[in-house]
Amino acid sequence: MPDSNLRPRARAMGIAPGHLAHGPHNAITDVAGVRVGHVTLIQGEGPLVPGQGPIRTGVTAILPHGGDLFLDKVVGVVHTINGFGEVTNAHQVAELGVLEGPIMITNTLNVPRVADAVIDWALARNPHMGVTTWGISPIVAECSDMYLNDIRGRHVKAEHVFAAIERAAAGPVEEGNVGAGTGMSCYGFKGGVGTSSRIVPAGADEYTIGVLVVSNFGSRERLTVDGVPVGRPLVGWPAETLEPARPEGGSIVIVLATDALLSDRQVGRLARRVAHGLARTGSVAGTTSGDFVIAFSTANRVAHHAQSISYPMTCLVESWEIINPFFEAVVEATEEAVLNSLCRAQTMVGRDGRVRHALPLERVVDIMHRFGRAQVRLP
Repeated sequence: MPDSNLRPRARAMGIAPGHLAHGPHNAITDVAGVRVGHVTLIQGEGPLVPGQGPIRTGVTAILPHGGDLFLDKVVGVVHTINGFGEVTNAHQVAELGVLEGPIMITNTLNVPRVADAVIDWALARNPHMGVTTWGISPIVAECSDMYLNDIRGRHVKAEHVFAAIERAAAGPVEEGNVGAGTGMSCYGFKGGVGTSSRIVPAGADEYTIGVLVVSNFGSRERLTVDGVPVGRPLVGWPAETLEPARPEGGSIVIVLATDALLSDRQVGRLARRVAHGLARTGSVAGTTSGDFVIAFSTANRVAHHAQSISYPMTCLVESWEIINPFFEAVVEATEEAVLNSLCRAQTMVGRDGRVRHALPLERVVDIMHRFGRAQVRLP
């Protein structure tokens, strides 16, 4: 789908955290096989009518590969940085170490409906579920978009879930006010979907780390862009629409993908490094900020129907010269994904005329210049 968003990504402005190279799309889809699809719902304006609108919400689907995700599971984990939120079936993932379906992200009150739709979608494709084997355990994560959206309306329906899954594609990923990111806020500005990737050299081989975020967290004064405290000078901007200061809340969902040969335990080690990337942008994981990482490797698969009593699994050595670059890649890609979610998001007016302004990129450039970042500019 063509992207009509004219706002640049962070890297196009000369903001490039870290030093590792990125993949061809600088997106989670640089991990071969990974696909992303969105459905965006924007309707109505004016005063909130609970249950009716205005609507500023959506749903995002991330597919680890293009095959049958239930029969050909990927090793994975759900890691909790701060647990004020929900990822469905996280306990089963912890027990078995695999993901067995699309990863879905939506708003808080739509979680059960999205999970129900994923079950319907999976049952329609596998006549054996619930007959000769168990059914899918949907993975659905959430952030609250109630500042801009009529969240009581629970406007994401089954057909939207089906469409997001069916639209999931490789290549460039839409960012900003799309899918689950439609009504989200980040650091007091408009937030949403952002993504980034890193290439990791490992001996004679190289692997890819990809990150996608739905950003809905942070206090403005803490916003940090590639080490520069950008948020502080922007606390009073724009004065006529500044909402009262409040403690850091909201949430962020991070999906981490890699093609590296890792076990679920090793994937968990990567997932725990995501918090360092968030911290670089200014997050302190406030008490009502639900921060969750859903991470997987596409390289090691687990068949639903075992052909023998054992299966081989090849994993990377965890010596410092091998594993540390992976940790670094996770931190860099997470930081840049958050920045892309801010740079790409556009100003949105939601319920009751509430406004979430886009991050003012011209002002960001000026602030970065004051800190000696002369390479930062608008393209």
